[in-house]
Amino acid sequence: MTSTPEKTTATAPSLPRYGQMLDPEAKGILVLDEFTLDPAAARKDQHRFRDGMAAVALTMRRIAALRIVIAIVAIGNLPLFLLSSGWWIYGVSLTLVVAVHAAVTWLNRHEPRLKQRSALELHKHRESSANYRKVRDAVKYMIDTPARMNEHLYLELLAAKRVALNLAHGTVALLDTSDDSAWKVRIVRELPGAA
Repeated sequence: MTSTPEKTTATAPSLPRYGQMLDPEAKGILVLDEFTLDPAAARKDQHRFRDGMAAVALTMRRIAALRIVIAIVAIGNLPLFLLSSGWWIYGVSLTLVVAVHAAVTWLNRHEPRLKQRSALELHKHRESSANYRKVRDAVKYMIDTPARMNEHLYLELLAAKRVALNLAHGTVALLDTSDDSAWKVRIVRELPGAA
């Protein structure tokens, strides 16, 4: 009874923990994980993730544009003050300085909230997508040096059908769309010694 567990532990280190070998003609391709995706949900995810990422990017561009406008107003105040004469210019300059200060204070206070609001929508899409969670969990637990799963990687998998997750170890995610009712994803690793 004790000899059989020793045999299994002696042969275990030769193969990865979650691996199973493919057919002999596969020549050293090791399957780390295999699961199916819902094609209808994947097509919706493509639009939802792209819209969410575009919303985050738009928010960042708006914040950057607002900061540039504030900087232009602040810099433009100095020549206006120096090249003009009269008491009225003091009032205009003081108003501009107070407005710039108020705008910077408001932006510093609300910028994290604006970023968080747009990022929260993307997070909701992430957590409501069963397909995304499947791919994320496979990447998280099946790769020795895990790359963080993100929207770009998921969209690349849906679009390109082959995504290199970890080039150092030759780990690749493959998407098989031959069956339109259930897309099959395989996370495989090419073993360099078996050629």
